[in-house]
Formats: sequence, structure tokens, C-alpha cells
Amino acid sequence: MHSLLPAVVSLLFLCYGAYVLHSRGVNRISLTFFVLCVTTFCWQFTWAILFQLRDAQEALLLAKLGYLLILFLPTTLYHFIAELTGQHGERRRVALSYAFAGALGVALLASDWVVAGLYRYFFGFYPKAGPLHALHLLQTALVVGRGLWLLYRRQQQAVSTEKTRLRYCLVSLLIYFFAAVDYLCNYGVQFYPPGVLFVAASLGLIAQAMVRHNLLADPLEVAATIAHEVRTPLATIRNQSRLLSRSLPELMAGYERALAHGLIVSGLSANQRQYLAGLGQHIETEICRSNFIVDMMLASARAGTLNRADFANHSIKKCVDEALASYPFESAMRDKVQVLGAEDFTFFGSDVLLVYVLYNLFKNALHAIKSAGRGEVEITLTGRRLLVTDTGPGIPDDVLPHVFEPFYSTGGTGMGLAFCQKVITAFGGNIQCESKMGKYTRFALSFPQRANLSV
Repeated sequence: MHSLLPAVVSLLFLCYGAYVLHSRGVNRISLTFFVLCVTTFCWQFTWAILFQLRDAQEALLLAKLGYLLILFLPTTLYHFIAELTGQHGERRRVALSYAFAGALGVALLASDWVVAGLYRYFFGFYPKAGPLHALHLLQTALVVGRGLWLLYRRQQQAVSTEKTRLRYCLVSLLIYFFAAVDYLCNYGVQFYPPGVLFVAASLGLIAQAMVRHNLLADPLEVAATIAHEVRTPLATIRNQSRLLSRSLPELMAGYERALAHGLIVSGLSANQRQYLAGLGQHIETEICRSNFIVDMMLASARAGTLNRADFANHSIKKCVDEALASYPFESAMRDKVQVLGAEDFTFFGSDVLLVYVLYNLFKNALHAIKSAGRGEVEITLTGRRLLVTDTGPGIPDDVLPHVFEPFYSTGGTGMGLAFCQKVITAFGGNIQCESKMGKYTRFALSFPQRANLSV
């Protein structure tokens, strides 16, 4: 009877993992969630068998096998959260946590230091904590606490739609914490361990957020889909504006003649009439800027599925010239951009994506000097580096470490610099940012040497 609950719930975990994989497809996040569910399934199914055993020796072997999975479970959860929040810098910590769990696993199987025998409770055998068990508890607290911090920080930085999804995970992890009550049974406190119910509720919430609330949707892909759909109304507006541009001059000329002959009384000032005369061009300019944003969104999504087979050698100077020639500068902002030290070199990658990287850097730099009401932008080619420097207000020290994190932004979408980093990394190079408040911000793009430098 006491084995029924862990047996049923273990199957539920397996269903969670299979459901997410089937619904959302195979990717890093869904796979780590599936591993988390399978690990939990194996742990609980082992407990269902353990509670049925009567032979102490067999029970001890099975208990150690089950506890081997428990040792890795907190790290698996931490791994899932790191992938979910896109914190690639956590992978080293995740690997260290797996290694530590592995070391405890070796101690578990080779000695009584982690599991030092069994308690015999009314529901069956249960593992007794050994002297190293406290290290597992400490590791669990650290990695789950770290996971909570990652979710909280990402939720604070996320755009509104992502906030709702991440709140599900934050709440589910808090529920997961209550499963720690089962550890009391390892220290001689006799009660039927209810932790599996908390784990089931926790993973169920995550599964619901992943499937029903589209937690696994790549925000760049969603944004790109929306951007692609925007092209149709923009094309319609462009056609209407061109018709307006052809017809409005004649209408305005008729209006002016009517005014000159006293046929009507003017309700428009001279400035208003002058603005109307150029209305078609104003609309065309805004459409060009909107299409430019659409192109950047689509390029951001494309960076997520880079095909390196399409990479080739390209001139860095040609890319800079192309970006400057096609960027939609406002008014006299082009005059504030200078190219210095134009030493040409070739890089191996995509010239199209590099142009979009430059678009993003130009956009940030021009926004900085415009908001400051002063400064200029310098583009420098030296060695195998491309520097984009603006003498605007700079980036605050607390913001600077986060500028390349996806969706971290003090304004806008926060996608631009994450996109830039993804592209330059795919080229085998790196991008760094340095800034001094009130003085400058500089982005340095470094490119590796290639054996074949023919363009």
C-alpha cells in the first residue's frame, strides 16, 4: 500500500518529460527537463520497490542505487534552470556540481559515508544518513538557491510576456523546496515521506508553463515571426503613401490657387501646408526605418540557426562601408560618425550578419550621443580588431557586466548585443565592452586568423 504513491507519481514524472518533448520538440531546455523527469522517475520507482522489500541486504543495495539518483537530482534541476534562463556562464558551475555529485556517488557506492545503513519504519526501509550526507544537503541548498536567484534575476529583467512564464518556474521551485522535508527521515524522524507530492506539483507547474504558456518559445523567433507579419501592412502603407505623394502636390497646388483667388479661407498655417507637402516623404522615411527594424529582427532569429557551411572570407572594410551606406541615419547624425585607422583585413563568417552587428552597434552609439546631446562615434580598424566608440554618457558600472545578456535592457528589447555576441562568437572571435561613465563606451570586436585569407 505504501508503495502505491511513489509508483503512481513516478509514472507521472515520466509522462511530464515525454509530454514536453513531444509538444515542444527536442532542444537543450526540453532535453534537460526530460532528464530531470527521468531521474525523478527512477528515484521514486526505486522507492516504490524499496518499501516492498523485507530483506535488509537487498534493501540496502536498492537504497544506495536510489540515493545515487538523488545525489544528482539537485544538479539536474540547476542545469535545467541555467538552460531555461539562458545563463551560459553557469555551465562551468553546473559541471562542477555534477562532478561533486559524482564524487559523492563514488563514496556512496564504496562506503557507508553517505548512506550508513537503513531505518525500518512502518512503511518500509529508508536510507540512514552517513557522515558525508550533510555535504549533499549543503550542495542541494546551494544549487537550488542559485537556481532561485537565476530565475528571480531573469524574471526582473524579462519583458512582460516572459515574466509571466518565469513566475511559474519561480513558484514551482519554491514548492520544490518543501520536498526537503523528506531528509528528516534520513535522520531518524519517522513519518511517511510526503516530498514526492511537492516535487510532482513543482515539475507539473513547469511542464504547464513550458507547454501551455510557451515557456520554451525562443523570444527571438517569436519576435521574428511578428516582424515578418509586419511586412504586409508596411507594404500596404508604402503603396498608399506613394499614391499620396503623387496626388498631394496637385491637391496642394489647387488649395493654394483657391486661397490666392479668395475662394476659400485658409484654416492651415504656412508651416502646416509646408509639412503636408512633404507628408509622403515623411511616411516613406518612417516605413524605411520600420523595415530596417524588421530586417534586424529577422537577422537576430537567423543567428540562432547559423549555417557555418555558408561562411566565407570577407573584407571587414567593405562591411563597414556597406553598413554606413545603408544605415537609416536621422538628420545630420551621419556627420557624427567617423572612420579612423581603416586597416582592411578579412574575416571568416557572414558579411550580411556582420553588417547587422554593425547596425546594432551604430544604433546603440547614436542613441547614446543623442540622449547626451553631445559626442561622436568613431569606427577604428586596427590589427584584426574593429572598435566602435561613442563619447556619450557611458554605461553604469552595475549595468556593464550584463550588457550581453539576452533581454537585459535599460530600454528597448535588449536583444541587440546578445545577437552581436552570438554572431561574433560563431565567427570564432569575441566581442567586449568597456565604458567609463561620462566619457565613452567602446565595443571591441576581435577576429581570429585564418589560413585562407583570399576574398
